[in-house]
Amino acid sequence: MVTIVGVRFKKAGKIYYFDPEKNAIQKKDDVIVETARGIEFGEVVVGPKEVSVESIIAPLKSVIRVATKKDKELHEKNKSKEKEAFEACLEKIEEHEMDMKLIDVEYTFDNNKIIFYFTADGRVDFRELVKDLASIFKTRIELRQIGVRDEAKMLGGTGPCGKSLCCSSWLGDFEPVSIKMAKDQNLSLNPAKISGICGRLFCCLKYEYDTYHEILQRTPNVGTIVRVEEGEGPVIGIETLKERVRVKIRKYSDNAEVINTYSLEEVTRVVKKPNCDKCSASKGKCSEKGNESTYVREKRKP
Repeated sequence: MVTIVGVRFKKAGKIYYFDPEKNAIQKKDDVIVETARGIEFGEVVVGPKEVSVESIIAPLKSVIRVATKKDKELHEKNKSKEKEAFEACLEKIEEHEMDMKLIDVEYTFDNNKIIFYFTADGRVDFRELVKDLASIFKTRIELRQIGVRDEAKMLGGTGPCGKSLCCSSWLGDFEPVSIKMAKDQNLSLNPAKISGICGRLFCCLKYEYDTYHEILQRTPNVGTIVRVEEGEGPVIGIETLKERVRVKIRKYSDNAEVINTYSLEEVTRVVKKPNCDKCSASKGKCSEKGNESTYVREKRKP
């Protein structure tokens, strides 16, 4: 077993894991760590815990130290310098008449690099811009193009639900979202109604999808013939979260047709099985006159 701590470098950012070594670290402590980008200042969001060696990605880097008062002051100073760098970069973008939108600026803790995040419709030749910025700040410059979802995460905002965007408030990683998720949850398929301010499908479509998917796996589709205690008939509607179906049944007692709602435990799917082998290729539609079909129970696949 290995002891690790989880560190975030930005609010709602991705969590990275480090070896605390002999440092007495607790959740919410500020720490100094070494990353691929250099020395970074981060916050511990996952306290010390033991995990198996197989579950970590080696090599696991170590926490250098718990942040001191001087470290925190330097971090705050870097934050104020980021605002100055943002304004300077905006001026240079306008000067070069570049078709790009500056989103954010980030200093590494050791001031070894400044990262400028931007969006653009296509590829941008920013070589002259990098030269100008390097001459101003006298350090390494990196311009990183990001997508619209990352833009929304960095800038933040309020979603149609009235709450802060999930991506900018707590969601660490983006997960793939598809139109099928909206369809299975019986939501409107109008992109304008199921898209966030970034113009992409809502991240929250993923939250309940696994529950819907599991229930729909054992729910008969609309049009499926089912048998209940009073009679049998086709499913005409599904109430997924209540795990119920609406069935138009023909009663055994008086042959009357009624529409009732039943739980999944009360219905049994049935299919038509032909009495002769000639019908196997026509999905049960027998072409032989006088050849009647009978109903049999169909076992639901797990």
